[in-house]
Amino acid sequence: MSVNRRKFVTLAAAALAAPAALAATRPIKAIAFDGFPITDPRPVFAKVEELFPGKGRALSEAWRTRLFEYTWLRTLGRHYVDFWHVTEEALTFAAKASGIELAADQRYTLMQTWLSLTAWPDVAPALKELKAAGIRMAFLANLTETMMDAVVKNSGIEGFFEPHLSTDRVEAFKPDPRAYQMGPDAFKLPKEEIAFAAFAGWDAAGAKWFGYPTFWVNRMNTPVEELGVVPDGVGTGMADLVKFVLG
Repeated sequence: MSVNRRKFVTLAAAALAAPAALAATRPIKAIAFDGFPITDPRPVFAKVEELFPGKGRALSEAWRTRLFEYTWLRTLGRHYVDFWHVTEEALTFAAKASGIELAADQRYTLMQTWLSLTAWPDVAPALKELKAAGIRMAFLANLTETMMDAVVKNSGIEGFFEPHLSTDRVEAFKPDPRAYQMGPDAFKLPKEEIAFAAFAGWDAAGAKWFGYPTFWVNRMNTPVEELGVVPDGVGTGMADLVKFVLG
């Protein structure tokens, strides 16, 4: 639903100031997590800088940007391949576009770094609190099941999540509604009772368009996207999400 500029600013301020109050009217029974409120991706980009000193930041930005552009293009064009393959394709393109000669062993090292990632430090305590409160949880992410399994195992956070909802199930990346629909289908709950925890602003907008009560774990402190919707709550970490869900 579109909003005028004044209402947009008012809603954004309210979301930033009072996530718990906004959540109070929504009986949340489950949380669908994007991959990155849980998974800390920073070691991937640190490895880029290690391999290409002085060029890592530019290559990382090109890689990240092209990665998500490819997910959207492949979904729109109905030429789906999984996130692992898209990530490697985007890396290859980004290196060429940056004038960097990417050797096979360097490509392998960067890709394998994705399988060594761990959770952000604030994740485990938040998951314990949510589970104790009876909140059901699952990933709903572009990541492959293998990538999600890796971070769960690497971080010692087994037992908190229900089966992963990878976009591989529906062969459509977010923000396609088919991806978000996996939540109600898997939890057997109406979407109004499932909070979506987003990492990226575009994903928060997509989840809100779909109809989820949406919390943006805005770890990068980036502005709200100019897409005519705002998340129901915004915070910088998992403790803020806990307050939003539990009140």
